[in-house]
Amino acid sequence: MATPLQPAALEQLFSAARTRNAWTDRPVSEQQLRQIHELMKFAPTAANSCPARFVWVCSAAGKARLAALAAEANRSKILGAPVTVIIGHDLAFADRLEQLNPGRGEGMKPWFADPAAAEVSAFRNGSLQGAFMMLAARALGLDCGPMSGFDNAAVDAAFFAGTRIRANFICGLGYGSDERLFPRLPRLSFDEAGWLA
Repeated sequence: MATPLQPAALEQLFSAARTRNAWTDRPVSEQQLRQIHELMKFAPTAANSCPARFVWVCSAAGKARLAALAAEANRSKILGAPVTVIIGHDLAFADRLEQLNPGRGEGMKPWFADPAAAEVSAFRNGSLQGAFMMLAARALGLDCGPMSGFDNAAVDAAFFAGTRIRANFICGLGYGSDERLFPRLPRLSFDEAGWLA
């Protein structure tokens, strides 16, 4: 059913895509963010649990609040990006299993009753959804600038207070400039990164 993407599409999604550290002033609209969601929501997750939660930080006040909680090297990246997304994962994701997995979700809740199991699953599957979000953004012509380097507890308190959502990573979205673009670094080969079994 599926056919391979053309080389230009593969370059846009993977081989020519770069982590951006600076941005043009071209805006990103709410409609574009909703388009990203409409694509990334199809990421596969265990039991269709969809534990990722996204805060699309668009306002100057929101970006300033987030930047104040980030490492100094990341502050200008956050402030300069048209949008910076906080990708989190909801430790209470099992509460929505009936909605997301009709007919089976209630029976699956005991799988995640243990807090440690729920945390592992939320982090793993939320990370997967975050990666799909980046691919969706690239597919729609946007650049991404994913980063760690922030105070997790402070971001949780500032943006997820009163919830069981925990921040995973953040990602600038927009139209990247080549300013502060690092040379492409090496990657592991197939045989260095894995093996056939």
